[in-house]
Amino acid sequence: MLLRMYLRWADDRHHWKTQVIDEQPGEQAGLKSVTVAVEGRGAYGWLRAERGVHRLVRISPFDSQKRRQTTFALLEVLPEVDDDIEIELDWDEIRVDTFRSQGAGGQHVNKTDSAVRLTHLPTGIVAQSQNERSQTQNKENAIKVLKGRLLERALEEKEAELRKIRGEHVEAGWGNQIRSYVLHPYQMVKDLRTNVETSNTTAVLDGDLDAFIQAELEREATGGGSARDTNPPE
Repeated sequence: MLLRMYLRWADDRHHWKTQVIDEQPGEQAGLKSVTVAVEGRGAYGWLRAERGVHRLVRISPFDSQKRRQTTFALLEVLPEVDDDIEIELDWDEIRVDTFRSQGAGGQHVNKTDSAVRLTHLPTGIVAQSQNERSQTQNKENAIKVLKGRLLERALEEKEAELRKIRGEHVEAGWGNQIRSYVLHPYQMVKDLRTNVETSNTTAVLDGDLDAFIQAELEREATGGGSARDTNPPE
């Protein structure tokens, strides 16, 4: 549901280009993880406000007793490293694994080890791609994701160091949800950082996210205060 929401937000509302690079199905239903590339002016500047844990409360469609279910999804937002930004990869520190794709692909699936997984051994960071037909294309996509994650890690370490100097407490971990999407017993989407909320859950899940994102970008820019329209960073 959240994947659909973000694809509609990017594709339909901002007319950006999206590509699903990797998709891992859940053990019983849904998705275990998915990696999507979003290409457009200011895409990272907007999406960085969405980083964090998202909480969804609904009646489970997979439960015959129709019980309410609470689930969590972690959203990571990584910049794509441009060619003019040097992120050197030491291949002596990277393990390359190939395996057979489990996604869509018809007769191509399970015939060749076209999927690629890269593991950066010093940090444990993993990037993989399996949705392209050739191993070369999947490796190129995985390299982009790995470079992006390494760059994001460096940026986060720098931000954490600056916050420490300013005396702020930094706690990044599972359970710190930034937004709740409640579909039962009432309808409400509420951002816990800015207190922006709406009962029009259908519109939000159809990609109407700009009000939430603008409010958070304003909060970050001012250190708190009222939510007003803001120009997101590039």
